Amino acid sequence: MTPNASPSDVQRLPYAPSDPSATPLRTARVTVDASSDAGVLDRPWASLGYDEINWTYTPQGRRTLQTIGRFAETPYHVRPHNIFNSGTGLGLPHWGSGNVYHEDADGKPYYDFTIADRTYDAIVGSGHHPLVELAFTPLALVPESAKEEFPFENSPSQYSAYEAGWWSYPPKDYAKWGGLVAALVEHCLERYGADEVKHWLWELWNEPDISYWRGTPEQFHDLYDVTVKAIRDVYPEARVGGPAVTGGDRGAVFLHGFLQACAERDLPVDFVSFHTKGSHFTPWRTYGPIGAPAPEQQSPSTPKMLREIDRALRVIEQFPQYVDAPVIVDECDASVPAHWGIYDNANFAYRNNEYYPVFQAKLMKKVLDLNAQHAAKVHEATTWSFSMEGERYFEGTRSFVTASGIEKPLMNAYRAFAHLGDRRLAATSDRSVDISDISALGNGLAEEVDVIASRSSSDGSVAVLVWRHADDQYADGKEATRVDLQVDGLETGAWTVQHYRIDHSHSNSHTVWEDLGAPQDPTPEELEKITARQGLERFTDDDEVQVDGVLGLQLELPLPSLSLVILTKVA
Repeated sequence: MTPNASPSDVQRLPYAPSDPSATPLRTARVTVDASSDAGVLDRPWASLGYDEINWTYTPQGRRTLQTIGRFAETPYHVRPHNIFNSGTGLGLPHWGSGNVYHEDADGKPYYDFTIADRTYDAIVGSGHHPLVELAFTPLALVPESAKEEFPFENSPSQYSAYEAGWWSYPPKDYAKWGGLVAALVEHCLERYGADEVKHWLWELWNEPDISYWRGTPEQFHDLYDVTVKAIRDVYPEARVGGPAVTGGDRGAVFLHGFLQACAERDLPVDFVSFHTKGSHFTPWRTYGPIGAPAPEQQSPSTPKMLREIDRALRVIEQFPQYVDAPVIVDECDASVPAHWGIYDNANFAYRNNEYYPVFQAKLMKKVLDLNAQHAAKVHEATTWSFSMEGERYFEGTRSFVTASGIEKPLMNAYRAFAHLGDRRLAATSDRSVDISDISALGNGLAEEVDVIASRSSSDGSVAVLVWRHADDQYADGKEATRVDLQVDGLETGAWTVQHYRIDHSHSNSHTVWEDLGAPQDPTPEELEKITARQGLERFTDDDEVQVDGVLGLQLELPLPSLSLVILTKVA
């Protein structure tokens, strides 16, 4: 396995910035045409997911969902793992259990929806919609062959062979599996109603091309056949899909085989799903002294993610019957795994600071650019980020919040996205990286200034998102880049200018925490100072300007940083 890469022919380069000796950008010109209409602004960021289903309904989990629900401009799809796993309902990092399926002494199935109700109540009650990942195999459906062949040594430091991997085997009775799926769909329809459930997505399994599925592709195809028929028998309008494969070589092969099997069997695929990750740091864990630097400085790779998305889209485009189905990259993340942090590898530090939200803005824009090159199009690019119970302050996990529910800077990227209007505007930057030839991008994306612009149909406001970023979290960006922002096509008259900023000193709870001495037991007064700065902050006071068709602004962007400029016509 090469550094910074999942096993994939798409990328076989060790991590390095695109050009470490490149001269930092000192000026950039961004132009927006407010009179244009480039169509609906797709919102690929409007989804999230996580492993630990039982943390959905903890106080911190509920508050996190509710926070996003309050600012989100559209309901998010929320995708937790493990709804069918057997267990106690105690969430652990990278583990959870919905504990739905059971059998009596005669082998007759019965169901317990207690955890399912708590989970989906929390999601729906926060204004979101579940993407129901139908996985994994309940203990009562584990085949005997798994118990014979799965390597496991009992130890007081771990649970059992079931948690270690029995859950990844195909269920021994597909008819009972179908009954389980049908029972869940029927229960959700009764509890939430068709007007809500019509927005849900139903997906079989997770990453069946790797060790999450210890069966054959043909067994998976058969299980998909059983699953979609069980769903559609209960709810004919349900949207079903998959196969949620990885971005590696095996994922591309499995995706092709899955779509081929569905085409041959005339099975519905209402959405196609796969995953991509931007880095697999090497080593994953360093086992060094607390606070030690990374043995090798590494950063997430945007080109790796784009190459894997591009390849999967090309696979989908080989099947005309599915090419118009929404594509959901329902794990689309800068690095794996989600539950490791700076104490495992110091390279995970970017998850705490301003680097990550700016990376996300850049990634979403590049996904939209990639859509323009393809017939198959990404509809959602899901961040596998939520919250981690019991962690230290700013542990470095891939999450929206840290200990005490403090919001990390990542949350503010999604707040900024929510300010973008529904109509996209033509916008260009003379310092953006062209991705028309992904093979020419190298490994790390070069430093750039790029932009997304929009107009709101409801009030006519213009929102411009501008950022400066490079795929190098260790790059020295103290000297700001001057960005000349010109907005053409504005109606003559008075406009209010609002300017929000994410950088080291703005919208950044992590910086405040560090300035306080990085306390692991902050006082109430320190917590108040941290939380006071955790939201999306204004960079300047609102200003009212007179415009005669054109507005020019000058921004100073450190590396990395993001500015959100909102222009509203004064009535």
